[in-house]
Amino acid sequence: MVKKKAEQLIRDLHNARPQTPDDLHQLKRELAKRYGTELLSHTNLLGRYRQFLKDEREPANDHTLKLLRRRSVRTLSGVAPITVLTKPYPCPGRCVYCPTERNMPKSYIASEPAAARALANQFDPYKQVKGRIKQLENNGHVADKIELIVLGGTWSFYEKDYREWFIKRCFDAANGMENATLGEAQKMNETAEHRIIGLTLETRPDYVTEEELWHMRLLGCTHVQIGIQSLDQAILDLIKRDDTVESMAHATALLKQFGFKFTYHIMPGLPGATPEKDIQTVEMLFNDERFQPDMLKIYPTVVVKSSLMYQWWKAGKYKPYDDQTLQDLLIEIKRRIPPYVRINRLIRDIPGNDIIDGNLVTNLRQKLQERGVACQCIRCREAKGKKVRMEDTELVIRTYPSSGGTEQFISFESPDRKTIYAFVRLFLPGHSQQAFVRELHTYGEMIPVGSAKKAVQHVGFGKRLMAEAEKVSAEKGFNKLAVIAGIGVREYYRKMGYKDENTYVVKRLAK
Repeated sequence: MVKKKAEQLIRDLHNARPQTPDDLHQLKRELAKRYGTELLSHTNLLGRYRQFLKDEREPANDHTLKLLRRRSVRTLSGVAPITVLTKPYPCPGRCVYCPTERNMPKSYIASEPAAARALANQFDPYKQVKGRIKQLENNGHVADKIELIVLGGTWSFYEKDYREWFIKRCFDAANGMENATLGEAQKMNETAEHRIIGLTLETRPDYVTEEELWHMRLLGCTHVQIGIQSLDQAILDLIKRDDTVESMAHATALLKQFGFKFTYHIMPGLPGATPEKDIQTVEMLFNDERFQPDMLKIYPTVVVKSSLMYQWWKAGKYKPYDDQTLQDLLIEIKRRIPPYVRINRLIRDIPGNDIIDGNLVTNLRQKLQERGVACQCIRCREAKGKKVRMEDTELVIRTYPSSGGTEQFISFESPDRKTIYAFVRLFLPGHSQQAFVRELHTYGEMIPVGSAKKAVQHVGFGKRLMAEAEKVSAEKGFNKLAVIAGIGVREYYRKMGYKDENTYVVKRLAK
């Protein structure tokens, strides 16, 4: 495109101020016809528009920027998630449902989006993080607050040196330069442009030990995902999970004692399961204080060719749930989800071409909503881009027993409880003088660090929730409150009087 034409096209875009996605698509067609160009992509227009604003020193039209941003839902939960995969490596598990592809970590398929990116980058953590930051920013997202999600085989089974190197290289990529040690990289990241405010690792329950959790803390981990799959021991034995319900309960208790937030993976429709048994697992998750996960990933069981279960399916020994049975089951599951739990996923992101049998519906959430399912999970109630005044919210405290202690889920919500704006997870252990803030989260469109723009993240919810957590902890007799703060968010807590202590930030409470 001739430079003068390109400049005028972008000026017309700026002046037109489209209000809806339909307005933008119509405008793109008109501009392409007016200037004799091909229909430009959102990403192309976004880059040109940003350069125009910089060159002309024009104030940005935030609404135009928002419309040009691809998949804006990615950062509406307040952080930019970046997923990276570890190298292919042996796994201690024998699970029959697990894909086992050459040149991929156990349980991952090369055609899955994050796996494909990792493979293209030869599983190099630096390249994966750097490339994803660039892609997010090119698509109009702000990537100053990163939730780093490390997937792959069983994390705790990898060599210790590799784990430390992998995480250091992720921090190096976020910092934009290489540091000599992991500690130096973490220190730099506390004030970097791209801060890793949360680090997620996934492992097996039987690998959760005190020693392993301390090592995770040294790496900066704040969130652990563990595969539960089912709480029916007969099913666990049949699928060769090589784990027990008691082990899962023990791992969960340790995670809470260390202040981690945690996600369970569950798999409806496993061999030996029935919808009734799957419902029993879900009810046990929230009625038995030994469990009580913060988040769920629900992965309906599917058959892939590289799994042992494929042979069972081929021999007629196993058949996944049909669509109707699965959707009916998911409706019953969603009805049982407490308002302090977030359903992160309803299906696993396996491309349909790789699924031999099982669910192929990729928009299950939408399908269930069309059937009138009212879900009270956090994800279904997030404020996302909504604006709100503090006086239009209510402070809500939900209390429940949890692994020998008490959990308080303290939140700001709309009076009808249909929208949640912010929350804190406060764990009050049964045998300790130190309480834990396991998670503090404010929802809303992501705002760059230091921005004066008002949005849900900048009206004081976080500080008010922390003050409430401190008050409750002191009233319950605790003399310290520890926060499992991500590396890139420690400065926030220090400004509220918290001090670094043993990989946490801690405040002594006045009685």
